[in-house]
Amino acid sequence: MTKAKQRLPDKKSKITLRDVAQSADVSESTVSRIMRNEGLVADATRAKVMEAVRALGYVPNRIAGSLASLDTNLLGVVVPSLSNIVFPEVLQGINAGLKRTRFQAVISVSDYDMEREETLVRGILSWQPAAILITGFDHTLATRRMLDQSGVRVVEMMEIDSAPIDVAVGMSHRKAGYAAGRYLIERGYRRFGYVGHDWTADRRARHRYDGLSEALAEAGLSILAHAIADGSSSVGAGKQQTAQLRSMTDVDIAVYSNDDMAVGGYFHCLEAGVRVPEDLAIFGFNGLEIGRELPKPLSTLRSNRFMIGLKSVEAILEDRERPQTKTTIDTGFELFAGATA
Repeated sequence: MTKAKQRLPDKKSKITLRDVAQSADVSESTVSRIMRNEGLVADATRAKVMEAVRALGYVPNRIAGSLASLDTNLLGVVVPSLSNIVFPEVLQGINAGLKRTRFQAVISVSDYDMEREETLVRGILSWQPAAILITGFDHTLATRRMLDQSGVRVVEMMEIDSAPIDVAVGMSHRKAGYAAGRYLIERGYRRFGYVGHDWTADRRARHRYDGLSEALAEAGLSILAHAIADGSSSVGAGKQQTAQLRSMTDVDIAVYSNDDMAVGGYFHCLEAGVRVPEDLAIFGFNGLEIGRELPKPLSTLRSNRFMIGLKSVEAILEDRERPQTKTTIDTGFELFAGATA
């Protein structure tokens, strides 16, 4: 576009909204509406403005806008990990919910560190976001206070077993563990072992364990042996802990804290010549694709992770103001019978 090239400001100057308006020969308010995706604008005008935006390399100054209006289009998202497909699927749901809106997600990763989460939340809230989506109910006192007093919409994702600050979207992990226990008892299993990872960093796994234990207790059963890794979950940890479990006592089924660990258990059985499920049955949690692609598909519970992300966005878009009533949205879970239990 020759007009944009003719009106390029000096390279040392910051490209402004006014520069774009002059280049496209439209008003500054028109450029502002297009950049914020607000109001009706003719397609030809939008195309002309966006051509100028691209030619000039213009980036909107969100800080200036927030200082003027104390309102931004930012949506803060804090997740604990991106190391497996669980949280990327949640982010996919968030992205789907934000399409055709004017909101932009800013994603941060806490690495299951609550002190790190506190720092991230403080930084996000300093931008006066429209809302913040955060994982779980476990926060430092300072984080909870900041979220509670911020006045912005807060969605605590992945679980619903506690009272939320504002909105909780997810599933009951205790009920999931209980459902797994009932299913496996009905399948005839009686000698249960448990393979897990550090509960201090993942209390949702502990809730599933508690639900499983409750179901077993109702049937007069209990978990005979535990093999729990010190760190986070991984395929390697599952493989090692399965070997440890089998050295402790004779069990006919191992229930795992998640599918990563369960896949590791399956690999141990392949190497050790242990038949699955004849010699040792295996049951996981999460419903990961890798579990479905094993020679014998993994028996597991699947959480509706994409739906959690989507429903989280819908919850705050329906009402930008924090209501007096706290909301819980149950996205449920589904049992995948597989072939390992």
